[in-house]
Amino acid sequence: MQLPLILLAAIVVLALIYLSRSLRIVTQYEQGVLFRLGKIQGIRKPGLAVIVPGVDVLRRVSLRIVTMPIQSQGIITRDNVSVDVSAVAYYRVVDAVKSVVAIENVGAAINQIAQTTLRKVVGQHTLDQTLSETDAININIREILDVATEEWGVVVTLVELKDIQLPDSMKRAMARQAEAEREKRAKIIAAEGESLAAAALGEASDVMMAHPLALQLRNLQSLVEIGVDKNTTVVFPAPLMSTIGELGAFLARETAAGASITPHAPTTVTKAAVPPTNSHTPPLSPVK
Repeated sequence: MQLPLILLAAIVVLALIYLSRSLRIVTQYEQGVLFRLGKIQGIRKPGLAVIVPGVDVLRRVSLRIVTMPIQSQGIITRDNVSVDVSAVAYYRVVDAVKSVVAIENVGAAINQIAQTTLRKVVGQHTLDQTLSETDAININIREILDVATEEWGVVVTLVELKDIQLPDSMKRAMARQAEAEREKRAKIIAAEGESLAAAALGEASDVMMAHPLALQLRNLQSLVEIGVDKNTTVVFPAPLMSTIGELGAFLARETAAGASITPHAPTTVTKAAVPPTNSHTPPLSPVK
């Protein structure tokens, strides 16, 4: 009576073990590659997959985009500048069978070929091109990786240069160059401003020559602007040449007027009294 129960329990346990080993779950972002006695039998879609234990092997392959950092590479640019460049690549598996059969480790292979491609592409550009044309370099690296990984069932979706480390001496040289460039722009802008101001002043002087009172009005306006600060002493420059000419004309008029109006003063002769003389005293000589 106990023997059949023991056999039944053993059969149930073996059935459960067999069932647990024969059932596989493929998630939504995966595909299963089924091998039966070492040969590919096909693809298993997401869901529950049944295999034969000991005969079948199910390899699950993720189809999600993988973020792969490319470690910093010491690169010498085309103009012989040593830089350290790091990047990041994004790829995904589009053919699960090729990614399992064609190559042993997809991630490691892409990482190695990405490093060599990064050194090759950046080494063909100068430092200025590397810093300014990063978009073109990213596209070039991605295209090269796409060609190499196409046989592996992998598509590289994006490659971006993440960091570019420059030597300290090069940083200082670039800083001096940027400073000189900004000084050049500042001088050019100042010169253009002076040119525009000179042209405007020339037009203003032409207007003042045509209207002499405009200069006096402008002087009065300047006095009003100076008087806003409530200064006790104001030194205001006057037009020098015109002032000298007006002053000379005024002095000439005053001199001519004084000469025509002033009469000649009359002259008077005073006779000195002569004291009487006697016979014994000689006459005195007149005092000069």
